[in-house]
Amino acid sequence: MSFNNLDQLYRQVIMDHYKTPRNKGALEQDSVNIEMNNPTCGDRIQLTLQVEDGIVKDAKFDGEGCSISMASASMMTQAVKGKDVDTALKLSGIFSDMMLGKEYDDSVDLGDIEALQGVSKFPARIKCATLAWKAMEKGVHDEEKS
Repeated sequence: MSFNNLDQLYRQVIMDHYKTPRNKGALEQDSVNIEMNNPTCGDRIQLTLQVEDGIVKDAKFDGEGCSISMASASMMTQAVKGKDVDTALKLSGIFSDMMLGKEYDDSVDLGDIEALQGVSKFPARIKCATLAWKAMEKGVHDEEKS
């Protein structure tokens, strides 16, 4: 597949998650609530996580922002649901490395998340892509403390 075709496919995946977000909404019971924003561009997210026995049982988000931040939140919630906390944090580390253009563990299947790889070429947009992931990390660590 040529670079242009791959780039177009990645854009379609991002727009699909933006226009039809997965796991949009909020969890009511026994959940950790995290609110974060990116004051630079106005992206904001409210993430709710249900963590039981070291497993992310459920994850939902709400908020507003650019297509990259909202698509990333949709992808992140899909990626961490059902995973143990250590795996969720490992995915977040891999995603962060990918956004910073660093070498990352490519043996892990990132699924749709890989579509965000091109964001690393636009430093001003990296915070948009990582906002939901930072919220998830904070939520997991807050849950571990309580």
